[in-house]
Amino acid sequence: MNLVPDAFADHLTDTTPPDTTPADTTPATDRVLAAYTTLRLGGPAGTLTTAADTAEAVEAVRRATVEGRPVLVLAGGSNVVVGDAGFAGEVILLRNRGVEVISEGAGEVVVRVASGEPWDDLVAYAVSSGWSGVECLSGIPGSAGATPIQNVGAYGSEVAHTIAAVHAYDRIEDRQLGMAPEQCGFGYRSSVFKHNDRYLVTAVDFRLTRQDLSSPIRYAELARQLGVEAGDRVPLEQARQTVLKLRAGKGMVLDPEDRDTWSVGSFFTNPVVPAGFFAELTAERGEMPHWPGADGTVKIPAAWLIEHAGFPKGFAGVGVSISTKHTLALTNRGAGDTAALLDLARTIRDGVRDRFGVELHPEPVLVNCQI
Repeated sequence: MNLVPDAFADHLTDTTPPDTTPADTTPATDRVLAAYTTLRLGGPAGTLTTAADTAEAVEAVRRATVEGRPVLVLAGGSNVVVGDAGFAGEVILLRNRGVEVISEGAGEVVVRVASGEPWDDLVAYAVSSGWSGVECLSGIPGSAGATPIQNVGAYGSEVAHTIAAVHAYDRIEDRQLGMAPEQCGFGYRSSVFKHNDRYLVTAVDFRLTRQDLSSPIRYAELARQLGVEAGDRVPLEQARQTVLKLRAGKGMVLDPEDRDTWSVGSFFTNPVVPAGFFAELTAERGEMPHWPGADGTVKIPAAWLIEHAGFPKGFAGVGVSISTKHTLALTNRGAGDTAALLDLARTIRDGVRDRFGVELHPEPVLVNCQI
């Protein structure tokens, strides 16, 4: 992989006041990782450091690398399941902030965003600025720097559609890099950064279009809610508010009072199967919703499979359950633990496999645990 060194720190504007103090190492009593994840589950960190800016984050990762300690980086904590035993290494809470326009051209703008910047804050800022491209990704929890790791997507959009570059610290080569989109290995909810602790994402460049209308609406449910045809455009704010309404109705907008939002969002990815297998499956089980995939594959909605395997909304485990609003979300009802959540996930996975012969795979990163 041809990785190009990057001088991103010279360009990134941090909106937080400068902090000249050393990185803060949190006392042992505050190291329980449940406090830093949207699931509100997870055991203690070995050590926990809050990095207020990019330099602190890089130095914390470099120090742990030299000392031979494993590293876990958390920002929004929205796409991670931490085991009840916690994480014995160095946990870094990424709190760097900053959004800066680094280039402007005819009808477009490129903005550099610090990895710790809350994602939905960026989307709101883009919409209010008349920048199109991320409006259909409104309401997604987590940080801007996490979005390329997962290649976050919703309602027909993926961040890979707008990413111009990803800036990262390479632990192996001990240098900061700028990676072009083709170097990032973007796929369906995946990238070279996922399940790979080599890189610390420090900033992301997004190429957005200067216009008051959204990108073409690609997702049928969103088009219906907007009252338009697929491929039409709508005002940016209308697109954002409609997506927020749809997500809230599914418990996918964070609300501390709503236990349905104590989750990682969609727990399973939509399975992608060969066309031949899908034809055999529908011949045996009847028609089911699906989308054409790449290279003759077929994508099946995981939510449909789960429901038709006998796991409805609200299906409960011990202190955990499927969301009452969305079949794909597994939720902490306040009295569960990670072991119980994973037991529920196994029950669902095995039930879908037994019923349809289709294997479901978890979407979040599993830390010191597995299903």
